[in-house]
Amino acid sequence: MARRLPRLSVGLHVVLVDGAHASPARDIPDLLGPDDRFRKDIALLGAGIFFRAELRRQAEREITEQFERFKATGLRLDHVDAHQHFHLHPSIASIIARVAANFGARWLRVPDEPFAPGGEADGGGLAHLALRPFVANLRKQARRRALRSADRVVGFRWSGAMTKSRVLAALRDLPEGSTEIYSHPATEGGFAGGAPGYRYSEELQALTDTDAAAEIARLRAEGVTIGGFSDLEAERLR
Repeated sequence: MARRLPRLSVGLHVVLVDGAHASPARDIPDLLGPDDRFRKDIALLGAGIFFRAELRRQAEREITEQFERFKATGLRLDHVDAHQHFHLHPSIASIIARVAANFGARWLRVPDEPFAPGGEADGGGLAHLALRPFVANLRKQARRRALRSADRVVGFRWSGAMTKSRVLAALRDLPEGSTEIYSHPATEGGFAGGAPGYRYSEELQALTDTDAAAEIARLRAEGVTIGGFSDLEAERLR
C-alpha cells in the first residue's frame, strides 16, 4: 500500500517493550520475557538499561536491526518514534538518535505537548510535568545528531482519546511553528497489541470527518503546510 501511495509518510515505530522483536532471541535475551516477546516491566527494564552496559548493547542491537528492516523495504524514512515513547529514556534517547542519524533519518518525534487541545483540562497532570527533563534531553540528543523535530505535539496527553472535538480544537488553535498531531486510528479495537480503553474507531472517524477535512482545507488555503515530516522538509528547502 505504501508503495502505491508515494505521498504517504511512513515512519519507523521502534519497539523495545511489549511487542515482537526483530533480532534473534539469542542476541537480546535480557530484553525478552518468557513468552519470547519484549518485557512489559518497563520500570525494571528501564533501570536495567540505565545501569547495565550489556542491556544497552542489546538494545542498540535490536534498534539497529529494526532500522535495517525498514531500510530493506526501500521506502523513504519520514520520521522515527518509539512505542510507549520509550525513547524518552535517556540511554535509549542517545542510542536512537545516533542510529537514526547513521541511517539517514531527518526527523525524530519529541513528545513535547505544552498545551491541551481547545483549552481542555490537562489530560496528563503531574506525570507530564515529571517528564519535562526527559523531553528536554531527547530534544538535545536530536539536535546533537542534526535530527529535526516538531516544535510541539498534540495527542500525548489524550492517547487513545483524540476524538473529533479534540482534533478540531487542535486544528483550529494551531500556534506558530510546526505541530505534530497524532492518534491511533483503527476500524475497531480488540486486536493483538491493542491498548485497553483506546477509542480506536472514534479516532479514525475524527481524522476522516468532513469538519476536519474542511479545517485542513482552510489551513492549506492560508499557506500552512499539511502532511508528514518530509513535506515540512520539502517546504523548508523551497
